[in-house]
Amino acid sequence: MKIKGNGALAASAIAVLGLVTACSGGGTPTVSGEGSTAQQKAMEHFSQILSDEDEIVLDYTGSGSGDGIKKFIAGDVDFAGSDSALKPDEVAEAKARCNGNDPWHLPLVVGPVAIAYHLDGVDKLQLTPGVIAKIFDGKITAWNDPAIAALNPGVALPGDDVVPVYRSDSSGTTDNFQRFLQTSAPADWPYEHSKEFAPRNVGSGASKSTGVADTVKKTPGSISYVEWGFATENDLGIADIDFGAGPVALDTQSAGKALDALTFADPGSKDLIVDTDALFASKTPGAYPLLLTPYSIVCSAGYDDAETSTTLKDAFTAILDQGQAGLEELGYVPVPEGFKARLQASVDALAGDGNA
Repeated sequence: MKIKGNGALAASAIAVLGLVTACSGGGTPTVSGEGSTAQQKAMEHFSQILSDEDEIVLDYTGSGSGDGIKKFIAGDVDFAGSDSALKPDEVAEAKARCNGNDPWHLPLVVGPVAIAYHLDGVDKLQLTPGVIAKIFDGKITAWNDPAIAALNPGVALPGDDVVPVYRSDSSGTTDNFQRFLQTSAPADWPYEHSKEFAPRNVGSGASKSTGVADTVKKTPGSISYVEWGFATENDLGIADIDFGAGPVALDTQSAGKALDALTFADPGSKDLIVDTDALFASKTPGAYPLLLTPYSIVCSAGYDDAETSTTLKDAFTAILDQGQAGLEELGYVPVPEGFKARLQASVDALAGDGNA
């Protein structure tokens, strides 16, 4: 297996090739998706794998979870990329798009969320969910606040203002981050989770994961929640978090340990919605449970073109097989073998004739 060229450029080239081929009647199987920027780097990687190994074109646009869901419901793309499960009203709309069949959530990739910061002279920082909640709610406004200092003895914290940076667009990452704070620090986070950042007049907004990471990189004193790959790509500081059993550094091992206890909202269903409340409430020593399990949301059956389900099956099978290699370098965690088997069973059950 060969990975060719720059990921973003290669993905764009593949997308253009797919459109040209489709228009010329060349018959190259193509699947289209749009949404979550949290899984965009993974989708670029998968696109290369599919092109090299299976001659399938994966055309994915990272526009944010909210936009992806809208495009899927409208029938403009074959699947939506979303960091959060569909809401009840969205499920009804998606079911209508799927000609009366249920939409399914397939978490093909796992991405840790880093608490990334830009604080000159501070190479190591420890935080708790409660302190993080207070920072993003504007209750902690200086880096040398006693609450931060108590967690970082011996660290020369500056008196600079804390500048929280949040996603200004509709974002599944924001939804999960706020759900994490709501679950792990309920006394300090009074807001309901949603794709929109809840506090008003706090910090600075930036669009998409790329915009958030770039803003933190350019802004001394800033802090944000952003996918691990974007934090490392921009050489940002990444805080250790004490989830309740001592500080945990974000790495592949700590994220993988959190995945060991992953459960689903409906254990018997092929619609694989992760029980994020249980995940975010975890206090397992050495585990880093602040994870995104971005979904590829598909029609379980009922696409207007029956070949779409066949191509999705082939593409997702290749993603679960060849596509997991190399994900760690991009800031993701390969899906565990047991989880992979569960995903494959759902992929195998996709049907084009409405009989899923």
